[in-house]
Amino acid sequence: MNLSDIKKWIGQGLLSSSSALTEDQAKNIFKLFKIPVVDEKRETDEKGVLEACRKTGFPVVLKGIGKTILHKTEKGLVRIGLNSFDEVKTALREMEESAGGDIEAFLVQPVIQGKREFMAGMFRDPQFGPVIMFGLGGVFTEALNDIVLKIAPLHDADMEDMFDQLSSKKLLTGFRGEKPADKEALKTILTGLSDIALTHKDIREIDINPVIIQPDGSPVAVDGLIVLENARITEKKTADIDLSILGSCYYPKSVAFIGASATPGKWGHMLLTNTLSRNYQGKVFLVNSKGGNIAGRHVYRSVAEIEDPVDLAVVTIPADQVIGLLPDLKQKKVKGMLLITSGFREVDAKGAEMEKRLAAAARDAGVLILGPNTMGICNPHIDFYCCAAHAYPKPGSTTLVSQSGNMGTQLLAFAEQQDIGIRAFSGSGNEAMVTIEDYMEAFEIDELTGTVVLYVESVKDGSRFFKSAARVSQKKPIVILKGGRTQKGEKAASSHTGAMASDSGVFNAACRQAGIIQVNQPMELLDLSAVFSSLPLPKGNRVAIMTLGGGWGVITTDLCAENGLDVPELPEEIIERLNRILPPFWSHGNPVDIVGEGDPAIPKTCLEELLKWDGCDAIIHLGIHGKRVLVNNMIESVLRTDPGITRDQAELFKNAVLQFEDDYARYVVQLTKKYEKPVLGVSLLTDGISRTLYPCEGYDYKSVFFPSPERAVKALWGMVRYQEWLKSHKEGIL
Repeated sequence: MNLSDIKKWIGQGLLSSSSALTEDQAKNIFKLFKIPVVDEKRETDEKGVLEACRKTGFPVVLKGIGKTILHKTEKGLVRIGLNSFDEVKTALREMEESAGGDIEAFLVQPVIQGKREFMAGMFRDPQFGPVIMFGLGGVFTEALNDIVLKIAPLHDADMEDMFDQLSSKKLLTGFRGEKPADKEALKTILTGLSDIALTHKDIREIDINPVIIQPDGSPVAVDGLIVLENARITEKKTADIDLSILGSCYYPKSVAFIGASATPGKWGHMLLTNTLSRNYQGKVFLVNSKGGNIAGRHVYRSVAEIEDPVDLAVVTIPADQVIGLLPDLKQKKVKGMLLITSGFREVDAKGAEMEKRLAAAARDAGVLILGPNTMGICNPHIDFYCCAAHAYPKPGSTTLVSQSGNMGTQLLAFAEQQDIGIRAFSGSGNEAMVTIEDYMEAFEIDELTGTVVLYVESVKDGSRFFKSAARVSQKKPIVILKGGRTQKGEKAASSHTGAMASDSGVFNAACRQAGIIQVNQPMELLDLSAVFSSLPLPKGNRVAIMTLGGGWGVITTDLCAENGLDVPELPEEIIERLNRILPPFWSHGNPVDIVGEGDPAIPKTCLEELLKWDGCDAIIHLGIHGKRVLVNNMIESVLRTDPGITRDQAELFKNAVLQFEDDYARYVVQLTKKYEKPVLGVSLLTDGISRTLYPCEGYDYKSVFFPSPERAVKALWGMVRYQEWLKSHKEGIL
């Protein structure tokens, strides 16, 4: 058998009504790709079957096969453990009565011994291409749904992660007297599936179930199904965006507001006044067909009237008028259009067609469209805030792209409030020309971007998104919040593999495989951007916890365990050193409860002792910072009730607490730099002036304080997850 045989079988299958290969044909393909399969004999009549049984030796497995038979078990065409010729004859008669003319042949196999059954498979996702599946097999496949997905092609780290993700992974170890599963042989099966899918695009689904792990640990495929479908040629958007032009849209030397308005609340007024209210140094031109003056500035009737060059056009005129701007923009050599206007694809089919025509015309005119239906962009590094959100975060290294305007507004406002620096922001809108995949590739080459934060509802080209993200993740972390679920078209799933496919499952698998850190809540996006931009990555998942109260320590320990973070026991030498610092009734374990002692040196000293410990990779400290909120109320109570305390004395006490918190935050930064371990804080209480990040002059690192243990643990989990991915995916293997 060779590749020409495979092509012949596939061609014949595609011409038939079943579009599937028989089990023995499927297994012959598996063998060509080094997938271990059970020995079997194919016979077409009773005499041949009985002779095959004699050569195989009882007990045997008997199967009835045919091109139209996809699910043999459901039709009673699989009999396991037949122990005599009479039992075989009875089984043959019952199968023929059940399936009649659908049976083309019979397979005779030996009974494979083994207590553990897995499954492996492949299906083609319309967005991400071939997806490889591995999980618990046999009768438990769909009942327990313990499966893991990966995008082809597979690398060794991907397959190791598949094994590790299984809830039933203990079955891969030594089990009830049987040896551990041969993982290298399992990898051969998974690699074979990947290679088959990439080589033969007319194969839609592959199902190998079960893969039995034999007592010696070797796996063998005892059943197989290949479903065919003519490969669809889908129109994918090519990477035809000039990334230098995209980048220049965030550094315009001149901006024309086309559709400028004198009416507050309208987009043409809101974007203009927001931009002018900052210290943007570029030239600003106003365009409205009525002319006149707006906001004390001259209004041009068209772009063509502007004598100076225009780098970026910000457009808010009605949708059906936008395409008419292109001749003037082309003449003025305007390279970028920030199209705020709605009324395109998001409305109806007519709008979608108008958007398609506009994008084609813009390409011909050499104009790059950001949007339409976008809330705008900003670049704090040049004080350029051309968006609906009147929020002004400081310059930083976190790039935000949001497919939701409201979400973008919330994220920018939160970044400003918590002192999280922003490199750039874009509301991507309908993505008529510039897609999330284009932004991803722009991040890859942008030196100022340190962390990529995305709110995504859909991707236009899953395969390109996956490949771009995997490359970017090698250099900088990507954090994503996925909103909603894409709707898959009607799919006639013919195998267990196909039936268990889901859009959200594939997207989640692609993110994990590409090193993207997924979160579930909007605030987690910027929590992770805060730690990635302010702290060193942990070298492992071992956490030391220091707390000003036992309860928080218990809660944080539970949260760590739930998120795969290890809270190791303190070694005796650490306990001895802490005994010299803390009173006898301290916790003597991890978490370290410093029992509310008033000496301000104690938390500093204990923190450094824990950072010295080789057995921990990160520290979470709780309740040391944020006491000032309680102190404010305490001072007021004292002043109302104790005439012996003056306000000046109370203020001195308050200032001492504030000074301690400032000193402590600075000390944490110094220790972070000294030991190169991340230190995450949880404030005792927060108020209107509380922030997430506290910078320290002369240091790149910052003190990080969250309002709750949950947020601190989740942020640390993201850092650990990213570091683990980096370790397992060496540069250049994806």
